[in-house]
Amino acid sequence: MDAAAIPILIVDDDPTTAAMLRGLVRNLGDGLSCASTCVTTGAAARREFGRGGYDLVLLDYQLPDEDGLTLLAALNAQPARRRPPVIMLTGAGSETVAVEAMKLGASDYLIKTALNHATLRRAISAALDRRRLEERLAESTDLLRRQHAQLETDLAMARVVQQALLPQDYPVFPPGVAADQSRLRFAHRWIPTHQVAGDFFAVLPVSATAAGVFLCDVMGHGVRAALITTHLRGLLHEHEAQAGDPGAFLTALNRHLQALLERVGETVFVTAAYAVVDAASGELLFANAGHPAPLHLERGASRVSPCLQPDGPGPALGLIPDFTYDTARRSFAAGDAVLLYTDGLYEAEDATGEQFGQKRLAAAVTARLGQQMAWLLDGLLADVQATRPPGAGPLPDDVCLVAAERVG
Repeated sequence: MDAAAIPILIVDDDPTTAAMLRGLVRNLGDGLSCASTCVTTGAAARREFGRGGYDLVLLDYQLPDEDGLTLLAALNAQPARRRPPVIMLTGAGSETVAVEAMKLGASDYLIKTALNHATLRRAISAALDRRRLEERLAESTDLLRRQHAQLETDLAMARVVQQALLPQDYPVFPPGVAADQSRLRFAHRWIPTHQVAGDFFAVLPVSATAAGVFLCDVMGHGVRAALITTHLRGLLHEHEAQAGDPGAFLTALNRHLQALLERVGETVFVTAAYAVVDAASGELLFANAGHPAPLHLERGASRVSPCLQPDGPGPALGLIPDFTYDTARRSFAAGDAVLLYTDGLYEAEDATGEQFGQKRLAAAVTARLGQQMAWLLDGLLADVQATRPPGAGPLPDDVCLVAAERVG
């Protein structure tokens, strides 16, 4: 057999038809070189199917031991890579047989009495072209599958790295005391919707008695947002000297972040809130860059109120390079806490499309004022999830909550 010839299996029990098919196949012309093998029974055809190596099958509908449709179904049960295209042949036209053959995966359906060189060549060429396209598609699909698997592996690693960049242990105040003796205590919940998130937070020791709590939300999701949070983490440490003044701190972050985002070439911004709580002075200082206002939990007064800037929040980080952010201040009594959160918490919708909303969030916090902070955060998440439609799954946006509490 010519090594370049296309191997074709002819399954037909009529010697005259088989000889005619072999002659037609041998002389298809125009660069279509084929070599054929003939068998006369379904059993013999099954043995050849088992051996494999055929690029095409010409299959008679009527065989002495079984019909061609049964044989076609058996062939299609084989793995795709061992399954050659099949052209079904019949002595007389039957629309029912033709439809059934095509349902079972036949590439074409030809009537022997109308068979000629041009018709057979056209059918074989079309079947082989389709097979080549299917093979290329399978190769491309496999390549995409492997690339996707690699991407998932990379994203999983990126998630581990991003989680490692988040605070693993909270600082204690004053330094050196046991965690249960710290005058400032913290709790957080970080829930990404994708492998990596655009929400990021940090707790910074500002002095022996004061801590800075930073929370940001990068526009968008996925790898780009996660990369920006990684850059922000470096900026936080770079500007630690200004961390005691929230306004000055956000001003410095904005200036350096805007220089980076300008090189990205796309509009990207970061909303952020930053609060400094001081256990010694009993003060809460805060500044806001387009972020939802943190909530001040005044347990002694049984009150929850938003931490608002006198002139409103400043713009998101990365939009206006020379903007100066203002610092606002409040008294922060023993037992008070401040809660920073991202909009993924309150923008979750119920079955009617209504968002949970910031007012309902404040009411839910008020109802849980007497709880420990970790329980309060879990309760808020449960309250939000309870308003969503049954089976809605996880929240649709990244969610991050960070709380800082002054212990009496």
